[in-house]
Amino acid sequence: QELSRPPAESVCIRPAPPPAERAAQRPEIEAAATMDPVLAGMMGMSPLPCGEGEGEQPLGRHVEGGCPYRADDVMSPEQAVSTGTTIMAVEFDGGVVLAADSRTSTGTYVANRASRKISKVHDNIFVCRSGSAADTQALTGLVQNYLGQHAIEIGKQPTVKSCANLFQTFCYNNKDNLMAGLIVAGYDEKRGGQVFSIPIGGTCLRQPVVAGGSGSMYISALIDSSYRPGMTKAECLAFVRKCVAHAMALDSSSGGVIRTLCVTKDGIEEDTLLGDKLPFGP
Repeated sequence: QELSRPPAESVCIRPAPPPAERAAQRPEIEAAATMDPVLAGMMGMSPLPCGEGEGEQPLGRHVEGGCPYRADDVMSPEQAVSTGTTIMAVEFDGGVVLAADSRTSTGTYVANRASRKISKVHDNIFVCRSGSAADTQALTGLVQNYLGQHAIEIGKQPTVKSCANLFQTFCYNNKDNLMAGLIVAGYDEKRGGQVFSIPIGGTCLRQPVVAGGSGSMYISALIDSSYRPGMTKAECLAFVRKCVAHAMALDSSSGGVIRTLCVTKDGIEEDTLLGDKLPFGP
């Protein structure tokens, strides 16, 4: 349904009433505000929408047909949840190294300063999560279930590519409803260490090194200049810690500690670099 745009004169600016008149009107305004949350945010404001007086047209809603936003008045903007993070993974001969910061943010509020963004999917397969914490946790739980069933069916350890394909299928089929940027990394006997990037939208790409989250845009040039093929495990650890530390210094949505994880055929090595021991700081 096509909505007509409100005329330019549909909003009028009225002078604020005198203090005595405002005091007299206050109980009526507060009573109305308890029933209308939009009006609650407009209490006491002098620019008022037309339509309250006699013979005036009501304020039209500025929403086009098919608009994904709520049909709210222009005076009441939608409330959104913004999240941010820095995740990273790199391949080396014999395994992979994963790294992530630990800050979970809701707008400008740090909801958790020591969260875990690297989740275990199977014995030697892990996923780095960015985007909506609820979406990525739900996805991880689903893939853990299906990958566990797959491992029982085939009678051996599943491959990293099978895990990445499961994540990709869920992300692509629900791309309009999910905000999830993932990095799937791990080790299997068939292909060794592998890193798969699954950004928002459901693309799945194998890459030797990848970074994700809001902090990744700040360190793309650093990654390009510092990465070189054939690095050892120790060099990869130092590389990801340096890159994530720079992202934490520049991105307000990234911070806390740096959690690292090395996955090889010999097992898993997990480590945490505290915030006062970072290789780079602001």
